[in-house]
Amino acid sequence: MVKADAYGLGVTRVTRALANAGARRFFVAEAEEGALVRQALGPGPQILVLSGHMSGDTEMIHDLDLTPMLNSLEQITRHLEALPGHAFGVQLDTGMNRLGVEMLEWQAVAPILVEAGPELLLSHLACADDPDHPVNAAQLKAFHDMTDGTGLPRSLAATGGILLGPRYHFDLTRPGVGLYGGLPFEAALPTLTLSLPVVQTREVAPGEAVGYGCAWVAERPSIIATVAGGYADGLPRTLSGKARLWDGDTPCPLVGRVSMDLVTVDITDLAELPRSLDILGPNQGIDALAADAGTIGYELLTGLGPRYTRRYQERPA
Repeated sequence: MVKADAYGLGVTRVTRALANAGARRFFVAEAEEGALVRQALGPGPQILVLSGHMSGDTEMIHDLDLTPMLNSLEQITRHLEALPGHAFGVQLDTGMNRLGVEMLEWQAVAPILVEAGPELLLSHLACADDPDHPVNAAQLKAFHDMTDGTGLPRSLAATGGILLGPRYHFDLTRPGVGLYGGLPFEAALPTLTLSLPVVQTREVAPGEAVGYGCAWVAERPSIIATVAGGYADGLPRTLSGKARLWDGDTPCPLVGRVSMDLVTVDITDLAELPRSLDILGPNQGIDALAADAGTIGYELLTGLGPRYTRRYQERPA
């Protein structure tokens, strides 16, 4: 899964690294994302578009050899009429009620579509992050009911589904956030360090306030670092007064409000003034920071803004 700019990490570099590691099927959310992946990889790898064959995408799907995952009778009709013989897959709704052809619709069109030879039959689990949720088993049964006997390749599991075990794996799995170091894959290796440069430091006396709304007031003589990064860069305001930044292994509290471009950090207890502070790294992963923000790692990852300078390093095998 490389949608949303490879979960915010940079689709060109990420897809090339995955292709070098042997990946040959890449999933994106929309055709425009597929165009970026095709530009990065060239001909050969299959690029599957989860939003299907949208109106206006026909030329792009054809010219870039994209494989739409058809989601409705309308899309099925559009694709078969506009691009007869062009590769496609079908997304099935097994109970999430979001995307996909529903059971009765599938029963009506399956004979025709199976004859046309879809590349893949796909569905998506609603509650895979909770292994004990009864909807998982219900969706698994529905997927079997809709696809058994077709003889076609099948895919049900993204990261959470992969962790549910082999019964959910079928012919193809779709690792997503687990590739990028996020839950529910607790054993995932961290893939991201986010270091924010210190713009200025100042001494603040007891009783003086810092930042918008004077939301934080010093209780002791303090040294405050003003650090580049704010909600315009994907650091939500809900981190205000909650998050920590790190100087090596030493935590430093974020004080005051997160603003558009800046955060302020109490570095009083550091032995030396730092040039930068880490908000993501070995001591604080994406899900720990997300918990402080009251959200999930997916949202923080995909919200990383374009102002960051991205540097890539290949991890040794």
